Amino acid sequence: MDEAVPALATGEASIDAVTEQPLKVYIWDMDETLILLKSLLDGSYAGAFDVLKDREKSVEIGKRWENLILELCDEHFFYEEIENYNEPYLNALGEYDDVKDLTSYDFEADCFSSPYDDVNKKKLAYRHRAIEEKYAKGLENILDQHMVKVWNDLYDLTDKYTDGWLSSAHKLLEEALGKSAEAPITNSSSINCIVTSGSLIPSLAKCLLYRLNDVVSSENVYSSWEVGKLQCFKWIKERFDSPNVRFCVIGDGHEECSAAQVMKWPFIKIEFRPDAPHRFPGLDMPTVQTYMDVIYESSSKDG
Repeated sequence: MDEAVPALATGEASIDAVTEQPLKVYIWDMDETLILLKSLLDGSYAGAFDVLKDREKSVEIGKRWENLILELCDEHFFYEEIENYNEPYLNALGEYDDVKDLTSYDFEADCFSSPYDDVNKKKLAYRHRAIEEKYAKGLENILDQHMVKVWNDLYDLTDKYTDGWLSSAHKLLEEALGKSAEAPITNSSSINCIVTSGSLIPSLAKCLLYRLNDVVSSENVYSSWEVGKLQCFKWIKERFDSPNVRFCVIGDGHEECSAAQVMKWPFIKIEFRPDAPHRFPGLDMPTVQTYMDVIYESSSKDG
């Protein structure tokens, strides 16, 4: 596996250009943080609310999401072919991509298979680039009208069932970027990354289906499936590090908490319990900023 650090994406903040305020890099877990799926499938989300939430409805919603994710992966993201070749990020095989025009490329006829040699790595790199292009287009330009309606209806149903978890999480990521409904991204000194324990291609599909693609670019989605979250955090630090950069990790799991401690980054724990201190709706940017100030102001004093 190529462990070269992915290059800074076009349009991302230039570290050298950030002079007045720090570059802020927010590192988000996905499952049970920005989205809810496992807790819907196993009924634990409903269980946290005693009898206030219908457990059967929770499981049904979770199964519908599971089917939609798999359908998107298989029909549009080559998943049946590449599920055994997980990479930690889309550009991990960039050195094998000769930037060939893929407009008329026949993916079905290129015989992508094992062994996982240089020839097949090039074919996988082509698929990664095709996925990146589809991610940039958005699902409205990939799915037919019927499937777009099915997807939108499921999103709205889930958001209502979870009291606005999905939409409030999305809003916070918008605020992290200085983005609003009235204006595009105005704060170029902030970046959202996702580091998820799921494999890369389904995670990118989730970003699209849960409407995160306008607040997290595809090159900023990392899969820690094989390498672990600490390694992903180290790659992110190498990409964006400078004396004027601040990192913050937001997630629900022990692994990202431990990795954040190793990196000496602030960590905010998300829980879906209705009485949890940090959840969606609820968590806001002033709270996130407070966590960052505590760590970074303390570090500056120690220095």
